Amino acid sequence: MDVAFLFPGQGSQEPGMLHHLMPDQDTVGVVREMSAVLGFDVLSLDTAKALKSTIGVQLSLLAAGVATARCLLNLGIRPSVVAGMSVGAFAAAVVADAISLSDAAKLVKSRAEQMERLHPSGYGMAAIIGLSETQISSIIEDVTTDAQPVFISNLNAPRQIVVAGFVRAIEAVLARAHALGAHKTEWLRVSVFSHCPLMESVAHSLDQQLQDMEVRDPKCVYISNMRARVVRSANGVQEDLANNIAHTVRWHEATVVAQQLGSQMYIEMHPGHVLSDLVRDNLVGVEAHPVSSTNLKWLVAHAQGVEHFR
Repeated sequence: MDVAFLFPGQGSQEPGMLHHLMPDQDTVGVVREMSAVLGFDVLSLDTAKALKSTIGVQLSLLAAGVATARCLLNLGIRPSVVAGMSVGAFAAAVVADAISLSDAAKLVKSRAEQMERLHPSGYGMAAIIGLSETQISSIIEDVTTDAQPVFISNLNAPRQIVVAGFVRAIEAVLARAHALGAHKTEWLRVSVFSHCPLMESVAHSLDQQLQDMEVRDPKCVYISNMRARVVRSANGVQEDLANNIAHTVRWHEATVVAQQLGSQMYIEMHPGHVLSDLVRDNLVGVEAHPVSSTNLKWLVAHAQGVEHFR
């Protein structure tokens, strides 16, 4: 069975997301373990108020991603590949048994806290649909300054690209993108920017913290955010978890790599659907599905029968 597990990043959150997880021992175990290591009830993080904080968002996504994947594992679905967008990489690493859930929770909390402290206001992220990486890079070269920087942060699809940086600089980029023929631009639901050189200090801190944690070779293929390449070693996972915050996420290339490895079915963990939408829109000959309580039984049966449809 060639199945890839996808773990969504910031922007996929929704109020009540942790209360809509599968009501089983996997969910209870994840919530209990994370609550113990963090010193508070993780279920308190999915309120509308709590999700205004980067800390609440990123920890909720970690809990939801790991809990959903463990439920699928216990139902017999085994991924040959895992990939997580941005903070989703930490859940992917846990499911690949490269790092413990407890250590991942500590790292994600630290990551989110540092992101909020570094630039609490005046920065953001926006998506541009309909232009190429070359076109957007050219716009950014004209617009960005040391005082008001902007960068390409996510290559979600060949013509769906996210920029991050100073809000006024992003506004200028979006205006030029529309003038150049962009189909759509959209501000993302994040209060901080990420995946650009302005986050180097956060990357350095995460790297130092990882030095004191056990990181193991992943038990299945882990595809990195930074390089969109197969990672099979502990060192490779550690590099990606520490440094992806300061580098462009090459997401489309990562999903192409998964397809080249034989992945026929992409399953996106709760609460996301954006990653599965991207797969359906940009890859040929594969299928992609988000997980929900309403489609779980069908998804398990269908995934277990994938090999018969080759």
